[in-house]
Amino acid sequence: MDTLMNYHTVDIQWGNHDVLWMAAAAGSEASIATVLRICARYANLDIIEDGYGINVLPLATFAMEYYGDDECLQFKPRVESDIVYSDKDLKLIAKMHKAIAMIQFKLEGQIIKRRPHFNMEDRLLLDKINHKEGTIEVYGKTYPLNDTNFPTVDPDNPYTLTPEEEELVERLKSSFLNSEKLQKHIRFMLTNGSMYLKFNSNLLYHGCIPVNEDGSFKKVQIGQSGNSYSGKAYFDRLEILVREGYFHKTNPEAKQYGMDITWYLWTGADSPLFGKDRMTTFERYFIDDKETHKETKSYYFKLEEREEMCRRIFKEFGLDPECSHIINGHMPVKSKSGESPIKANGKLIVIDGGFSKAYQGTTGIAGYTLIYNSYGLLLVSHNPFESTQKAIEKEKDIHSTSMVLEKELERKRVKDTDAGKVMKSQIKDLEMLLDAYRLGFVKEQE
Repeated sequence: MDTLMNYHTVDIQWGNHDVLWMAAAAGSEASIATVLRICARYANLDIIEDGYGINVLPLATFAMEYYGDDECLQFKPRVESDIVYSDKDLKLIAKMHKAIAMIQFKLEGQIIKRRPHFNMEDRLLLDKINHKEGTIEVYGKTYPLNDTNFPTVDPDNPYTLTPEEEELVERLKSSFLNSEKLQKHIRFMLTNGSMYLKFNSNLLYHGCIPVNEDGSFKKVQIGQSGNSYSGKAYFDRLEILVREGYFHKTNPEAKQYGMDITWYLWTGADSPLFGKDRMTTFERYFIDDKETHKETKSYYFKLEEREEMCRRIFKEFGLDPECSHIINGHMPVKSKSGESPIKANGKLIVIDGGFSKAYQGTTGIAGYTLIYNSYGLLLVSHNPFESTQKAIEKEKDIHSTSMVLEKELERKRVKDTDAGKVMKSQIKDLEMLLDAYRLGFVKEQE
């Protein structure tokens, strides 16, 4: 799970992977399939089985039945850990990977069809396949498919699960709903987390804020009623819906919408946790032409270098533009290409950097840690950790480089913090209570 966490306050800013797990834990079938697909993609099913006690044997059995003779070449897992897998294990994971991917595409199609205001019709791709020709028509062009084995897809009803897939999804859903450890972790995320955090004049959020080309906050429709939200109000409304998707017990329709919107936060074009026009998962698996793999970033990422946009965001969230910072995650910083994590004259700091091994080839580093204390702001960049074996043999641990961003001329005290403001308010209340007692307005109780 990718979070921005302040360990002092135990506040967590939800990332797009976080909400995906939340939706899966709530019972969202599409999100469950997506979580399993990603774990299979990176040969990380251990977190599902050993970490959360979720049985993936039904998926393995289903995959062998329908894809036993399929090499599933496009679905070979990316092994990013020190664990050594046998060729037999990798082949089985590849079959499981493809099986759950096809189920995911069907379930996502069902959400897109029942929520037309998500404006995700371009993600309905299973019905664009020409099974006879082995091609697909997308973006006004016809492309050959590199894999044409779709044993569970009915060309006339491509988004309908087969009876066997329905049974498998129900069994997996039951395992997710009844995983005590997973439910405990998600409740922790919901209890201590939020879409954004205001902390000591710092604004923390994971991805972006949907904006128009001119930098104005984009209005996004939520619900069939047509109500639109933008800026801070959009974040606040989304947070309510995420919680409804997990906690709602008495209104199935509201719960279903909450789960659907939580899934949307993972992949939707106007999701502040995603920040791209589409997630081209299907294309990356089945179409070799990389033209179809393009994912266009939100205007936010073109404007984040501008201090004026940061100031507009500070005002929207009720912060002082002169002394505030945006602490931004989600977008790995390509340090090896000279990209800086410090933007907009120091108003915006990107602390993602790419901690995951999957991104380190692109970024050249293993992410950043932002240290904020009474002396100021310090940004620490980390070199990639190669392996446990090399760390032991060559005594090569993670090497870090520190950079001072801001140094306070006068060291900050507790009174200057958000907690200090609360304490001063409490002290004032106590002083007023004491004065009331001394003046006889409050009588001493026997």
